[in-house]
This record gives sequence, structure tokens and C-alpha cells, in this order.
Amino acid sequence: MTHIRPVRLLLTGLLIALLSTTMMAQDELAPIPLELPEALFIGTPGNMDVKNLEKPLGKPRPPFLAPAGTVNLALGKSISSSDEEPVIGEIDLINDDDKEASDGSYVELGPFLQHVTIDLETQANIYAVVVWHYHKQARVYFDVVVQVADDPDFVKNVTTIFNNDIDNSAGFGVGVDKHYVETSEGKLIDAKGVQGRYVRFYSAGNTSDDLNHYIEAAVYGKPVK
Repeated sequence: MTHIRPVRLLLTGLLIALLSTTMMAQDELAPIPLELPEALFIGTPGNMDVKNLEKPLGKPRPPFLAPAGTVNLALGKSISSSDEEPVIGEIDLINDDDKEASDGSYVELGPFLQHVTIDLETQANIYAVVVWHYHKQARVYFDVVVQVADDPDFVKNVTTIFNNDIDNSAGFGVGVDKHYVETSEGKLIDAKGVQGRYVRFYSAGNTSDDLNHYIEAAVYGKPVK
């Protein structure tokens, strides 16, 4: 009996410490610094004949919370593409922080499955990824797959954080994520703090043509200490 009280005190202390740590972690969350471009259209067109299409939210997307100090690690970093000679634009437009859909702000890659890869230049905890393909008109892009890896060849510690490929035509397995209509909000993907250095974006044409477009890609996270 004499040992019960110290044990209870110890357990109580541990519980208080755990709760304090949890509350501190919650207090340190803040909206990611995401500025949106001008909206060019509103709502989802009713004639989109696309399987597994998500319904519009009907209101602005709520702010995404991440640990305080989270920034866009992709901004101005090294970027490469499967299409070395884009039809329109240069690939460094994809992470220059210009999210507008005007001419001169986007890159047009060739048809079929294409990808772009951003080197964050450091191992990082990634909390959110936002991509704008083309929001000048209502479009749905196919086989959108986003992966994170430790190496540029995507062999080490590869994690798929988004996949809406419903028939495995891209070869990464059947995706469970929904197709979506491009808007000025971009597609925000919860990366859940996955660690990695390289982020790769795939697509394979859209509802308007077989080409692939990118206006901007942002990777919100913090370098691993």
C-alpha cells in the first residue's frame, strides 16, 4: 500500500505532461501562408461527364492549419520535367509564386503521362501540397498523382499522397482520391507531415485536350532539424 501513492503521483504527472504537450502543439498551429489568385469562374459545370468527380464545396475552402513557421519550401527551388521542351513556357514558372491563369504564367507539357519534380534541397516535414494546373476555364485533369521521396529517382522512401487514377493507367495502382474541377483555389492535398526531399506531380491530359498544364505548385513544410 505504501507504494501506491508514489505510483499514482507519477502517473498523474505523466498525464499532465502529456496533456500540456498536446495543448502546446495545438496552440502552435497556424494557417499556412497561402495567397490565392483571382477567381475566373465559380462553381462546377453541370455537363462534366467525369467519373468519381468530387462535389463542389459551395463556399471558400477553410484555412489549412500546420505547425507555426510552415512555409512554401518549393518556391524558387530546382525543378525538372519529363518533357524537356515544353510546348509553352518554361518549367521554372511552376514554382515562381505566380498563380494567375494569364498567358505567360503557365507551362504546357506534351500529351500522355507527364510529370514535374521539385527538389526542396533539404529533407523536410511536408504538411500540405497545393497545385494549380489551369484555372482559366473549367477542366478536370486525369491521372493526377503526387509522390514524395528521398531521392530524385523516386526509389527511396516513396510515399503517394494523392492518386485519382481510377484505372491504374499511370501504373501506380488504382487511386481512391476523386477527380476535381480546377479553380483558383488550386488542389490542396493534406500531406500529413510526410518526410521527403523531392515532390513529383503526374498528370495525363484533361477534359479539354490531351496536354498537361501547370501554373504553380507549392509545398508547405519545415526542414527537418
